[in-house]
Amino acid sequence: MNATSVYADGANPEAIGEIGSEPPGTQRVDTSRFGPVEVIRDSVIAFPDGLIGLGGNRYALLSTDPNSPFLWLQSLDDPDVALPVTNPHRFFKDFAVELEDSDAEQLGLDGGEAADVYVTVTASSVVSDITVNLKAPILITDRRGHQVMNKRPNMSVKTPLIQSRPTGG
Repeated sequence: MNATSVYADGANPEAIGEIGSEPPGTQRVDTSRFGPVEVIRDSVIAFPDGLIGLGGNRYALLSTDPNSPFLWLQSLDDPDVALPVTNPHRFFKDFAVELEDSDAEQLGLDGGEAADVYVTVTASSVVSDITVNLKAPILITDRRGHQVMNKRPNMSVKTPLIQSRPTGG
């Protein structure tokens, strides 16, 4: 399966570290799901506080299909860790992240700065069983990622991705 890194924001190659013989601006990462992947150095996302329940703090967003609403958050520290994610606004028009003021300030989002928002996806072969975690979204800004606790009421860690709609009339 072929994958391409997709997130790029503000170059800082020194923060990534130099790696041997890769083409300039990329680093080769071996992954268990996608095999070897050339990751654009500017696409590496640092998670200073990590992700809930996972080790490592360097990740890249990978796409296996440019037309898919789903991406993979691939750990660069552990080749076995890759989480399916999606932008919740594609599926939930009224989705919003509410943070405590202190959390927003700590993340540098207290001035109304925009952040890219992703939620983890729990896959299933049955479409109606696919869920997303709206309670702990991932915010990315300036190549830094943070998984936060959404203070908005009625957010769940297992929200069905495909909402049932009433039928008939």
